[in-house]
Amino acid sequence: MNDRAGRRRARRLAIGTAVVIALAGMNGPWLYRVGTEKYHQYQINKPEYKAENGKWEIVDFPEEYRLNTIHAALLHTGKVLLIAGSGNNQDNFDAKKYDTRIWDPVKGTIKKVPTPNDLFCTGHTQLSNGNLLIAGGTKRYEKLKGDVTKAGGLMIVHNENPDEPITLPAGTKFTGKENGKTFVSKDPVLVPRAKKVFDKATGEFLRNDPGLGRIYVEAQKKGAKYQTGTQDNYRIQGLSGADARNTYGIAQKIALDKKDFQGIRDAYEFDPVAEKYIKVDPMHEARWYPTLTTLGNGKILSVSGLDDIGQLVPGKNEVYDPKTKKWTYLTKVRQFPTYPALFPLENGKIFYSGSNAGYGPDNVGRDPGVWDVETNKFSKLPGLSDPKLMETSGTVLLPPAQDEKYMVIGGGGVGESKESSEKTRIIDLQDDAPKFVNGPSLEKGTRYPQASVLPDDSVLVSGGSEDYRGRGDSNILQAHLYRPGANELDRVADPLVGRNYHSGSILLPDGRVMFFGSDSLYADKANTKPGKFEQRIEIYTPPYLYRDAQPSLSGGPQTIERGGTGTFTSQHASSIENVRLIRPSASTHVTDVDQRSVKLDFKKSGDKITVDVPTNRNLVPSGWYMLFVTDDQGTPSKAQWVRVP
Repeated sequence: MNDRAGRRRARRLAIGTAVVIALAGMNGPWLYRVGTEKYHQYQINKPEYKAENGKWEIVDFPEEYRLNTIHAALLHTGKVLLIAGSGNNQDNFDAKKYDTRIWDPVKGTIKKVPTPNDLFCTGHTQLSNGNLLIAGGTKRYEKLKGDVTKAGGLMIVHNENPDEPITLPAGTKFTGKENGKTFVSKDPVLVPRAKKVFDKATGEFLRNDPGLGRIYVEAQKKGAKYQTGTQDNYRIQGLSGADARNTYGIAQKIALDKKDFQGIRDAYEFDPVAEKYIKVDPMHEARWYPTLTTLGNGKILSVSGLDDIGQLVPGKNEVYDPKTKKWTYLTKVRQFPTYPALFPLENGKIFYSGSNAGYGPDNVGRDPGVWDVETNKFSKLPGLSDPKLMETSGTVLLPPAQDEKYMVIGGGGVGESKESSEKTRIIDLQDDAPKFVNGPSLEKGTRYPQASVLPDDSVLVSGGSEDYRGRGDSNILQAHLYRPGANELDRVADPLVGRNYHSGSILLPDGRVMFFGSDSLYADKANTKPGKFEQRIEIYTPPYLYRDAQPSLSGGPQTIERGGTGTFTSQHASSIENVRLIRPSASTHVTDVDQRSVKLDFKKSGDKITVDVPTNRNLVPSGWYMLFVTDDQGTPSKAQWVRVP
């Protein structure tokens, strides 16, 4: 335990003792027994308590501005983008009612923004120009077995013509040669031309490998009798001549079983200044639950997701170039579960912690490791405790980012498992032989933990639930501060609102943390009352904002080149001990691969602080950052926004 942590615990004990003694000596009518709500409110609002534990407050939003926030991102304007899309609400989806709001946490204003598509369960990341890239979303809601009235499934369309691709419109009918049943496509499909195959030694033509297209089809009529149980070849109605001979469908089982969500290809950049969506070229693959990760060259890697027929994208990952606004496939495939936690390393490779949001086989792409995107080599990392409980776990790059230490927090079993882990696991990727070791444990097994890096190098870990989507009233009303140096989790003030599925947290420029969302399956212990989406936003004010006045920070350049310097003014320069460059968050589904806190070297002269920005673009990806200075009491300034081009 370091000295600061020891003093902190001693002060907390002393404060608690003083409160009890003071109350015991008074007989006024305001005195309430321990455990009553009024006593609790009295205790948590004491200045001494807040200086040790912080304080939670619910933001008062007018009813008409509330929404089911699924995604949130901090913009370089200081405002927060809140995206619901259809908000996990089938009625909203059917009515094409899609929501986005911009909230100013300083002025308290909130504005509705036109939303071009259902960006529910999309992926997003910060771009170098300050825009937010958003890609993927929802094409169709899932249907549980029993709710499916028309048999449906995957049709593989074959094109044996080596000279021409063929496009089949939505509504194309496929009739089985053996079963005689007809199914209708829901969308258009482009089927590439066949590939001519030659003998490498002799050059002799061997065959045509047909081009393949995938499309979701449904029976024309309702009922179990239209299901199929075996593979069949399908004739495509409306084709004639060579097209009819060269083009056909093959399908396996087409049934009334559960139908998963389907994704979209659409991609947008959100402009924080114009406060509007700008459409860019769509991805090659439709994706629902994808992860977007910034690479050192400024391009964006898009990975995983459910495709336009509700199947896991089969390892076909792609890259967005912000300069051309276009996507290109990686040359080799690698499969991950949905929303995989993928972080860029200083050497240009990608760290996969094993954290994910769930969809995908339980034996494919689950192992943590380091991925060399260029060669597609994947090096597994050993030592992970509770490796089968990684769904809905959280992963955070511990501060400072230069240390390349990561913490994996909690998690649960695959799918709707009741199992959850209380473990935290830490890995030092700068070690000669990196392996996971257990950190301090949480009090309870925790799915959906939120984690935000703070400017004093602590990490706020809060919320989650013991069971899948808070079943059995299992939300965890606890919060902890983790300090990497001490390797301890210190319990702080308890949040007021339970948070589980579809929740997240974001560090604000004034040093506070906002929490959004939560989508409980049920609202009672007996699991009989349907849950209601949590629309309230809650703000946590950390202890450091109740101790001393924040050190001032002003002036300085808005842009600092990588490897360059910038000089800022502070009336408290002599007391400044740390400077951090913190990348703004883009959070959803316990996945926030953007946030990182970079340590800056600095010099002080009078009321001036000159900071140095590191040269490594993998450590400091291009974009906007919050620059914080922290004094010798651990109190941070308000942030200055700085762009690293």
